[in-house]
Amino acid sequence: MTLSRRGALGLIGAAPLIRPAVAKTRFAYALSLTAIADGVWMLEGATEYFSETNGGAIVNLAVLQGATGLILVDTGPSLKYGQALLSALSTLDPRGVSAVVNTHIHPDHFFGNQAFAGVPIYALDKTIAGVRRDGDALSDNMYRLLGDWMRGTEVVAPNRVIAGGETVLDGRPVRILALDGHTDADLAVLDSRTGTVIAGDLLFYDRAPTTPSADIRRWQVALTVLEDLRAARLVPGHGPLDLTGASIAQTRDYLTWLDTTLRRAARSGQTMVEIMDFDLPAKYAAMGAQPEEFRRSVSHLFPAIEVEELPRAN
Repeated sequence: MTLSRRGALGLIGAAPLIRPAVAKTRFAYALSLTAIADGVWMLEGATEYFSETNGGAIVNLAVLQGATGLILVDTGPSLKYGQALLSALSTLDPRGVSAVVNTHIHPDHFFGNQAFAGVPIYALDKTIAGVRRDGDALSDNMYRLLGDWMRGTEVVAPNRVIAGGETVLDGRPVRILALDGHTDADLAVLDSRTGTVIAGDLLFYDRAPTTPSADIRRWQVALTVLEDLRAARLVPGHGPLDLTGASIAQTRDYLTWLDTTLRRAARSGQTMVEIMDFDLPAKYAAMGAQPEEFRRSVSHLFPAIEVEELPRAN
């Protein structure tokens, strides 16, 4: 019988173990929320890649005050994280969470769903379909990356479809922006009361964008939509709060450079191995998760770009 990492940890968890007391504190998240507008809070993650050091706590989350509880946008990378989030949120509103919104399919944004049983969890229809289709594969990869941080985590898909447009979530008026480019379904939330845009991974700020599901041309279109909102503040998926729109400009600039660089390399006949050894311009090298994220993007994007740029020999 072949076991996935997730299954193996499950069997280990079923056996009686004597663990040192330090294990209880090692695998614990210390989460802190910051007020960024009236009835709006942000939790800022590390600008790193997943590791057993950070426990996958690399994502930004946002919270809106609803009429009967809190509206949570994204839930983090694991059951353990979701449980820690519940505890942190109880200090904001003892009534708890009244609604959850998942911005897209990447696992650091929705694997905490399991901690919010019985709560409506909204997402775009393509995101729900993607979680149902790919959730187990995403889970196995997260168990490989994070080990014991993931113990007990199971895939819980969003349970409510939400479409783009004006709507009300627990008494709070919002505009749902149904976009794509980072993935095939990227949801952003505009809080009508404060002009705050919760952008999910359409925006990265001082952290290199991730591209495993990216269509850069579509992503650039989505950035223009966000720019046209002229938001009072932007909560990127990764990186600090943005009060000026700089995260839009930075994300656009990096994606343009990345696409241009890979296309030029393809036309000149360079290989993926050669490209991964490129010296990054200083402003991109200084971003979080570099140069590893650039190298991952080469593996994600270059094969298709090479096909587009090079003529068929036959």
